[in-house]
Amino acid sequence: MNVCVTKAFTFDAAHNLTNYKGKCEALHGHTYRLEVTVCGTPNELENGLLMDFGDLKDLVNKEVLSKLDHSYLNDHFEQPSTELVAMWVFETLKPHVEKLGLVLTSVKLFETATSWVEIKADASRGD
Repeated sequence: MNVCVTKAFTFDAAHNLTNYKGKCEALHGHTYRLEVTVCGTPNELENGLLMDFGDLKDLVNKEVLSKLDHSYLNDHFEQPSTELVAMWVFETLKPHVEKLGLVLTSVKLFETATSWVEIKADASRGD
């Protein structure tokens, strides 16, 4: 049995897609929604918690939002697509979550309310 904890965040950032032909090659911004899910087994529960929501919030704020919120994403990524940003978030958080003995199973990054990218751990590759 798996127990999972998910925390949602929002942040604002601007970008333009440099290797793209269309309206998104022009400078524009989004209010992104980020959902981070960590999982573990019930025997890892401490005081009835897999991971305190506040601890997950602090981790994401420190490692991700402090760098991306109110930024120009092109300063961080050559091509700041939602896919590449979500992959970076996953790879950035993964070692921190693993140090806690948990598994980062999913990162969802919403560019709009109806469009998002989801990065999932690939159990066959050990991600």
